[in-house]
Order: sequence, then structure tokens, then C-alpha cells
Amino acid sequence: MQSVGVTGSATAMSKVPAVTVGFWIIKILATTLGETGGDTLSMTYDLGYLASSVVFVVPLVLLVMAQVRALRFNRWLYWATIIASTTAGTTMADFATRSLGIGYLGGSLLLGASVLASLALWRAVMGTVSVEAVTSARAEAFYWVTITLSQTLGTALGDWAADDGGLGYLGGAALFGSLLLVLVGLWRFTPVSRVLLFWAAFILTRPLGATVGDFLDKPLAKGGLDFSRPVASAVLVGAIVLLVALVSQRVGRHPGATAPSG
Repeated sequence: MQSVGVTGSATAMSKVPAVTVGFWIIKILATTLGETGGDTLSMTYDLGYLASSVVFVVPLVLLVMAQVRALRFNRWLYWATIIASTTAGTTMADFATRSLGIGYLGGSLLLGASVLASLALWRAVMGTVSVEAVTSARAEAFYWVTITLSQTLGTALGDWAADDGGLGYLGGAALFGSLLLVLVGLWRFTPVSRVLLFWAAFILTRPLGATVGDFLDKPLAKGGLDFSRPVASAVLVGAIVLLVALVSQRVGRHPGATAPSG
């Protein structure tokens, strides 16, 4: 799903890739890695949710700064930042829902409100939340804050569906996968805002990845496959590196003269 903007006479430099099928495949793998990678540090190595969050937030901040300061699109830097946001999102969500005791539903509602607030503030300041208008440091800052919040929301939402909702990990994955197919249908057959559909899909890929990641590494008694978290994470890293290297990626068309509405 790719947002459609208004073409201006000048084109600003963008460091965000075009939204293609390859983009979504890598994004789903990255969100799955976020779950297995975050759980590896907090659970397998027993570092805890708070300490693990600190460990993941530091590289996230450094990578976002590097992304904002970069002069052109760099696929490796971009996807490294996405992975950092999703691993940090996993442990931060687990800290909020489990250590602080607000629960999966409470965490989902709080984080969902945070994502909406971030999008609303972004639109109020910049005039649009279209990814095709991410051509300035300020827009990039909003972009990465919103992405990190959506990654955090996805973990809480996935846990809520799988555990409190009684769907289990496969049931949760089927639910979020079905919702994504609905969005594809809306994108293909209706005039619904492409900006709205992009952010809805971006948010839903995170709980899909979270439930798939949990299915891979949770114990058999809890409905998982009990795979080693470090091994599963390493396999996912290898798959992402391969796809980032092989899948054609281009900078999205980002109009600089006329900002798209969204």
C-alpha cells in the first residue's frame, strides 16, 4: 500500500523507502524479530523488561539520530532503525503491561491513544502524516516517534488477543492477518485514504509479528513451538539481511513543493 501524494514541481530529498510488497514482507519479518529478540534479552537471558528496554532504547536513539542526519536513503540504516524500534517496543510494552501491572488491555488502550495523539500532533504541525511528505528533520522525528509507539502498541495488542482474548498465538496471527487482508481489499477496491490505510497496516503488522514470534518461541504447554529464542532471532536476522540485500528498494516519491493532504 503506497500513499498517493500531490506531485510538486520540486522534489525534496527523502530517506524513507517506497511502500511496496517487499517493504511489507521485510516489515513483518522485522516485527517478528522484535518479539523474539526482545524476549531473548528480557526472558532467556533474564535481564528483565526495564533493563532490556534501556539496552534497546540507546541504539534506537542513536540510529534515529543517524537516520535524521543522513544525506540520502540508506536501506541498511533504515531497516536497522526499524528493527531497533520493534525490539525496544517489545520490552517497553512488556514493562508497561507486566511490570507496571496495567495489563494487556490497559496497555493497548494507553498506547493506542499515544499513537493517535502522535499522528494528530504530527498532522497539526506538518499538515499531513503521509510518508510521502517525510522530507525534513521535523517530519522524520514525528515519523520515528509514531513508528516506535506503534511498535510498542503492537506487542500489547498481540498479547491481549492471544492471552486475554483467548485466541492463542495462531488465532491471534490469523486475526491480524485477516485484518490486513481487509485493508488490502480496501486499498484495491475503494477510494479510502491511502494515508489512513498505510498507518492502519503499519500498526497491524506489529501484533501479527508479535503473535507469530510468540508462537515460535513460547513453550509447548502455552501453545508455542518452543524454539530457541536466540536461534529464531538469528534466522530472522539472516532472512531480513538477505531480503534487504536482494529486494529492489527505491526512495519513495516525496513531493517537496506541494505537501499531500492526509
